[in-house]
Amino acid sequence: MAAPEPEAPTTARSRAKDHSPWNWLLFIPIVVPLIPALFNADSPRILGFPRFYWLQLAWIVLGVATTTLVYQMTKKRGDR
Repeated sequence: MAAPEPEAPTTARSRAKDHSPWNWLLFIPIVVPLIPALFNADSPRILGFPRFYWLQLAWIVLGVATTTLVYQMTKKRGDR
């Protein structure tokens, strides 16, 4: 008689089936930087930097904030 195969941990299985609507917010930091109209100007300048450069930093902040929000809203309470 063969030994039963070990099952995958339930946390890995539940994460793979997470279809939360909050996950759609992760498209924001992907799509917004692809809009060329946002980069098509030199002004306004912030601390002497043209729009293109400070928008690059803004996209980083947007990505971190969006990822943090989605993580906080979709994490399972009680799991560590």
